[in-house]
Amino acid sequence: MPKRGSVWNNPAVQKLIAAVAALIILLVVIGLSLPRHARVTVSLDIAARPVTVFALVNDFHRARLWLPSFEADPNARIVFAGPERGIGATITWDGPVLGSGTQTIVDSRPYEHIAMSINPGEPGAARSWFDFVDTGTATTVQWSFEADYGYNLVGRYAALMLNGVIRKDYERGLLSLAAIAATLPGADFSDLEIEQLVVAPVPIAYLATSSAPDPASISDAMGKAYFQILGFIDAHGLSEAGAPLSIMRSFSGTELRFDAAIPVRGSSTELPSDGSGVRIGSTHAGTVIRVKHVGSYRELAVTHRKIAAYLAALGIERNGNAWESYVSDPTKVAEADLLTYVYYPIL
Repeated sequence: MPKRGSVWNNPAVQKLIAAVAALIILLVVIGLSLPRHARVTVSLDIAARPVTVFALVNDFHRARLWLPSFEADPNARIVFAGPERGIGATITWDGPVLGSGTQTIVDSRPYEHIAMSINPGEPGAARSWFDFVDTGTATTVQWSFEADYGYNLVGRYAALMLNGVIRKDYERGLLSLAAIAATLPGADFSDLEIEQLVVAPVPIAYLATSSAPDPASISDAMGKAYFQILGFIDAHGLSEAGAPLSIMRSFSGTELRFDAAIPVRGSSTELPSDGSGVRIGSTHAGTVIRVKHVGSYRELAVTHRKIAAYLAALGIERNGNAWESYVSDPTKVAEADLLTYVYYPIL
């Protein structure tokens, strides 16, 4: 009967053990010589303003439109947490193709830089970041990824293959981002002063009005409408309760339809019509964005284009007709200092 353990004394077995040990040592030595950090950087010039591209990256709801990983796994379960956009915004996913993971925005500097932490505190934790550079004719977007595998030798070896996969994924992502950005309005809304408010309805006396879309015609139509409204207010013993308004109704390209309006006190929906066409109603109630416009009324069209670009880039849906509130009295305030608030109801 062979002695116990004699198999280990077999020269062939000993050679095999030595070979395996040598291979393991070689793999460890090679693994330790591999970079502990995986780094990938790709860039693309996108024909859109930095403010537009930034908005598509700074909000995970918008990022789902162009991130290729979510296209590959449309059945993945997606959960959003934290703020809607910017620092603290978080997305968690779980799907048969994507697997599971979490990503959180940890740095957000408007129109310049966004950084994200991927699976923080877990094995495979990594980070990615975007840098935006305005070239004057386009936005150069640089998307970077970095993972620190430390002494995780399996991770270091895996990085050799994953770097190429990540690079291709990021390149596809930037091309998709560029395609989405190209569909959005091009106005630069970076200088808008925007607030989100919940407003209560305000009683108004109003008159349906129309004019050609040029500033002179609009001003003339408004002046005549406000004169009629003031006459209605006096005739019915009402009092003015705020700055004049104009509520946009429609624009056909050749004709602008709007309601000229003045907030009032002492109103009643049962007030009789005096034949002037003036009616009693109220302003919109609910969530709005309010934009501060300082300067000539002739520049209000530019502000409206910027607001349209802002809403489109952030994916915010309108919920009613916009209106303007002319806070300053143009007979007492210089044109450059005229204050107008522009309101857009939103969902």
